[in-house]
Amino acid sequence: MATINPTTSNLAEFAGKRALVTGGSRGIGAAIVRQLLDAGASVLTTARSADAKAPDGAAFVQADVRTGTEALAADAQRILGGVDLLVHNAGGARPHSGALAIPDDEWRDALDLNLLAAVRLDALLAPAMRDRGSGAIVHISSAALRPPVPPFLHYVAAKTALEAYSKGLAAELAPAGIRVNAVSPGRTTTPGGVATRDQWTALAPAVGGDVPNVPLGRDGEPDDIANAVLFLLSDQASWLTGSTLVVDGGEFTR
Repeated sequence: MATINPTTSNLAEFAGKRALVTGGSRGIGAAIVRQLLDAGASVLTTARSADAKAPDGAAFVQADVRTGTEALAADAQRILGGVDLLVHNAGGARPHSGALAIPDDEWRDALDLNLLAAVRLDALLAPAMRDRGSGAIVHISSAALRPPVPPFLHYVAAKTALEAYSKGLAAELAPAGIRVNAVSPGRTTTPGGVATRDQWTALAPAVGGDVPNVPLGRDGEPDDIANAVLFLLSDQASWLTGSTLVVDGGEFTR
C-alpha cells in the first residue's frame, strides 16, 4: 500500500510540527506515527504496556489513557514543548455473545478508553492550541457502528458518541483556528482488526447479523487509514472540520 510521500505532496507543513498520537506502538497508530515522522513532524506516542516500542524516531511514554491523561499532557509539554497535532487512536473492547451480555464494568471501561480519554486529553491540550490560534485534532472512530454490531455494542456506543462529540467540539473550536475531524476505519489488517473480524464472523449468526463483503476486494492496511489521518491533519483539509471520513473499502455502502 502506497503512503503519502512528503517530498512530492504538499505535506512540507509538518516540518517543525509537534504531534501526539495515542496508541502508536503498532497497527494503525504506528502507521500514523511513521507517516508523521516521514513528513517531518516531531512525534510522541503511547502504549499501555511499558514493554511496547514506538516506531524509530518517535518519543514514547507508557500511558493508560483511561486514567493517565493529566500525566500524558505533562509529558507532551516536557518532551515536545507543546502539541500542534493530536490523534486519539487508543481504543478497543472485548466482544460478548450479544449486547445484553456486556457487564457494567466493561461498559464503563469502553467509555473511558474510547470516548472519555479523548474528551479529557482534548480539554488539557486544546486550550494552548486556542491560544496559538491553530491546531488539528483527529479522533479514530470505527465503521463497526455502521450498522451497530451487537457483540461490540459498548465499543460501538462509545465510538458513536465520539463522532458526535467531534462534531460539537469542531464547532466550538473553529473560531480559534482549530479543526476537529474523525476517521472511521473499516476492517484493517492489524492484529486487533483481524481478531475482531474473526470474532464477529463467529458471533454474527447467533445475533442475527452478517459480515459484509468489501466492494474494493480487500481489507484495509494501516497505511490506508494513516493516509486519511495525515490528510485531515494537513492544510489540504483546511476547510474540513466536524467531518467523519469513513475509510472502509465501501464495506458499509450497501
